[in-house]
Amino acid sequence: MSETTIVPRRPSVRRLPLKAALRLNHPSDTWFKPALSVVVASLVPNLLLFAFDRLDLVMYTMAGSLCALYGHALPYARRAGTSVRVVLGMTAGLAVSLIAGSLTDSTAILIAVGALLAAVQKALCDASRIGPPGHVIFTFVTSAALFAPQHLGQVPGHLALTLAAGAFSWCVTVGPALLRREGPERRATARALDAAAACVADPGPRTRGAAAAAVHGAWQTLLASGRATPARRALERLVVHAEAALAESSPAGHRAAADPARLREWAALTRARGPVPTPPAAPGTTAELYGIDAERAGRRARTNRGELLRRLGPGSHVLPIAVRTLIGCALAGYACEALGVGRPYWAIVTAASLYQANVTLSWNRALQRTLGNLLGVLVFAAVLPLTRVSPLLLIVCVLCCNFAAEALITRNYWLGSVAVTPMALLVIEFGGTHPAGELIGDRVVDTVVGAAVGFLAAVLVTNRRATGRVERALEATERARAHAVRVLADETAGPAALDASRRGLTASLVELREAGDTAAGEWWQRALPEEDLVAAERAGHRTLAATAQRQGLISLAPENGAV
Repeated sequence: MSETTIVPRRPSVRRLPLKAALRLNHPSDTWFKPALSVVVASLVPNLLLFAFDRLDLVMYTMAGSLCALYGHALPYARRAGTSVRVVLGMTAGLAVSLIAGSLTDSTAILIAVGALLAAVQKALCDASRIGPPGHVIFTFVTSAALFAPQHLGQVPGHLALTLAAGAFSWCVTVGPALLRREGPERRATARALDAAAACVADPGPRTRGAAAAAVHGAWQTLLASGRATPARRALERLVVHAEAALAESSPAGHRAAADPARLREWAALTRARGPVPTPPAAPGTTAELYGIDAERAGRRARTNRGELLRRLGPGSHVLPIAVRTLIGCALAGYACEALGVGRPYWAIVTAASLYQANVTLSWNRALQRTLGNLLGVLVFAAVLPLTRVSPLLLIVCVLCCNFAAEALITRNYWLGSVAVTPMALLVIEFGGTHPAGELIGDRVVDTVVGAAVGFLAAVLVTNRRATGRVERALEATERARAHAVRVLADETAGPAALDASRRGLTASLVELREAGDTAAGEWWQRALPEEDLVAAERAGHRTLAATAQRQGLISLAPENGAV
């Protein structure tokens, strides 16, 4: 028998889940913020248009009102600028759609414009990591506007309505800073404490990766929040405790010190409206906060523009997904046009909504979108007679759908789609009544064709860069670990250098986990270096624990102190 070990080649096609894609999750701890914001941001413009008997203009104010969905996870200092960019991006996309729709009646050309806009919006949202709801809202607005009948002279007025509604959305989104200035930082810190507690209670690669991501996210939020206030100082001390607990749960850590119950108690108090809890200072807190101050000072002179360009540059993992979006949206639109759908913008939106980080996640979204939309048209059929009784009832129903969509979508995307679909169909009613059967029939065709053709494009347009991203992340993690080891060996290294090396290694481990999870669900690629992934994560967490010990955050078991 040959001594040569035969390693079976991993199949390039992964299994596609069914039940897991439709399973309900726990709701987000901030679901009510975008839900309430979009209702308030929509209510005022809608009532003003009702007072002037111009509800036919709701689509243009709605484009600005939907901007209130973005930025709720960001600290207010960053949220203000992000919200401005969202409003300007929405207005720019709408301008392209309105001008294109005014200049041509060719459905084929409009579909091409819609697909191109969807691809650009997908690339920009992924590269900037704008977060939920991502590019889908932009694509929904711009695709619908392509097929809205109007002439060129109306475009400036319609864009002015969007900007006015967007300005009001900015006020709604940033306004809570007057009541609870550190709200986003408190929630990010509470997530880090909860994730660290889960990791201490059940150490493992998944809980450790989730805790590292939560702690890293908390530090990023605190660094982006502006100057250090007493409340932010207290939050930073709590994140130090979460980081110490994470280090103790690592393969090299001493696991007896951290108390999950105490971490969860601090998380609950941090989320509450009372004062931030002030636990005893963890060992090494002074050095940790010194490093935070040094990093915060360095960030004031930096800009995110270079990072955005890097993520969109040659070799970017964002570009293959944008190409999928372009091809899938175009094919879905043309397929629906061939089937006789006069304005197939919903097929474009359906296809655009499918494209997630990999094929497996896109399959999940295809199932969720199809089920949610088909149930949603039933809801639309049930509420349509009520909305035709009075324009005010129509406004109320649309607002209820807006709220329900944001309340339910964090449980599962299909559940949120049940509310999104009637909302999108009811918006058409503001411009005049349409035959219910025609609206429902077109929406069903658009949904089924958009989902089927869109997923087919996800399968056929390969993303060979997924494994390459893992390999680059492995190299970056090894460089970050080597740098941390060098800093550890340098007896003269100060707390700022130790803190920066540890945080850089944490960021590389978070990116490595994200790259590995993404590639694991992708088709048509080289086999993943799974053993290298596991080894890099274990070595990285050991080095993090050693760095934490050097800073006094934890004590290591004598026999496990290897870096």
